[in-house]
Amino acid sequence: MEVTVRERPANLLGVMYEIRDDLLRREELPPGEMSFSPRRTHRFQRDTLRMLLEYYERFGPIFTFRSLHRPIVALIGPEANHFVTVSGAENFSWRLGMFGEQLTPLIGAGLITTDWEFHDRARRIMMPAFHRRQLDAAVQVLVDEAQLALGGWRTDTTVDFYEWVRDVAMNIAMRALVGLDPRSGGIGHEAAEVFERALAFYDTESVLTLLRGPGTPWARMQSNRRQLDRIIYQQIEQRRANGSGGADDILSMLLEAHDEDGAGFSAEEVRDQLMHLLFGGHDTTSSTLSFLIYELSRHPDVLERVLEEQDRVLDGGSPSAEQLLNGLPYLSMVIGETLRLYPPVWFGPRMSVRPFEFGGHRVPAGVHVIHSSWVSHRLPEVFPNPEAFMPERFSPEARRELPNGAYIPFGGGQRICIGKRFGQLVVKAVASAVVARFSCELAPGYELRIGKLPTLSPEGGMPVRVRARQPVAARATVPS
Repeated sequence: MEVTVRERPANLLGVMYEIRDDLLRREELPPGEMSFSPRRTHRFQRDTLRMLLEYYERFGPIFTFRSLHRPIVALIGPEANHFVTVSGAENFSWRLGMFGEQLTPLIGAGLITTDWEFHDRARRIMMPAFHRRQLDAAVQVLVDEAQLALGGWRTDTTVDFYEWVRDVAMNIAMRALVGLDPRSGGIGHEAAEVFERALAFYDTESVLTLLRGPGTPWARMQSNRRQLDRIIYQQIEQRRANGSGGADDILSMLLEAHDEDGAGFSAEEVRDQLMHLLFGGHDTTSSTLSFLIYELSRHPDVLERVLEEQDRVLDGGSPSAEQLLNGLPYLSMVIGETLRLYPPVWFGPRMSVRPFEFGGHRVPAGVHVIHSSWVSHRLPEVFPNPEAFMPERFSPEARRELPNGAYIPFGGGQRICIGKRFGQLVVKAVASAVVARFSCELAPGYELRIGKLPTLSPEGGMPVRVRARQPVAARATVPS
């Protein structure tokens, strides 16, 4: 039975609606922790992983907990992930879930925040923009930006790697997606700065994001959105009036793309899809690269194998698209293990739009539901010794042995990240450039703290001590 579930505003009025609906709900939710508890709410924000792992051990693969006013049903584990993303996907809406209410005010109605026919049509139109030819064209942008950014590094100095790589990722995203170069100043630099300021909304305390009115974080975010919209719509108008001029950026592809009936995107749809790609291409790649360097700095044996592969395959040269995609298999394994431990989009929030059953429990429509790659990737029955950094888990043979839904850093089903291959190219290109020229050592006394919104990231930055890479001849060769 399908039930109409209405969209609620992401403000204090929306909170009141949710409290009302919760009081009127007649059906029981799966077992868990349902009392109102500020302490639990704080723990969900600050100690999420351990809290959800503990609930999984106590209640099994489906349980309920209340965060502030909101009851949330969590589905954890491979079978749960497959149910939410594939076999039971029709039971859930992304737009009505927590990501929809959080992200739509900034990035609009794109692939992340839409559902069903609208989502599937947009995905079909956009797929050609991520075909191999377009990825090949983007590789030189990736390599150039990485080398330019590394030109500012000096040996025996300390660099906040996370802040550095956010700038690199922003420059790559602006050039490859929009065709604007932030390094040249002008409109490209303005767009990059405004987008960064808009993203600061998601670093705000959750209670403050509910406030409206002058001077609030919401008002600042909306002001930045309007500035960014002005720039993007100006680019759309200019391209439609004058043509792309042979440009091979993603914006040009979106303007030329069309569905099977010959219909393309409206200007608003192009804007929204572009904003989604900027968001995904910037935040997720900068986080993954930071965690990758963090783990390499802690595991010199793994770093040695990465360097040996680099020297053998690239021989001191810049990588091609083919080498980035298929020619560095050990680096791919290292990235795979990094994404297991630190999947950037750590949970998939949904709203149930019809009653469903899972794990022997019935869940009604109109309930917030999450599945979590971060938690599922740490289950010892799926990944033995889950806290250990072991790239061998992602050899081709080992990956084939994983059950469906066990490893989902990019989501699953029809919602698997459309920019997955582009993101992998960015991570490999920048990581290859960094390790080829420098050694990064974590600053003395540094302890990793993980922030979770809008993606997993090193909270407060990640200072590293930069040293020149030891020459190849001076290192012992480690077999690959």
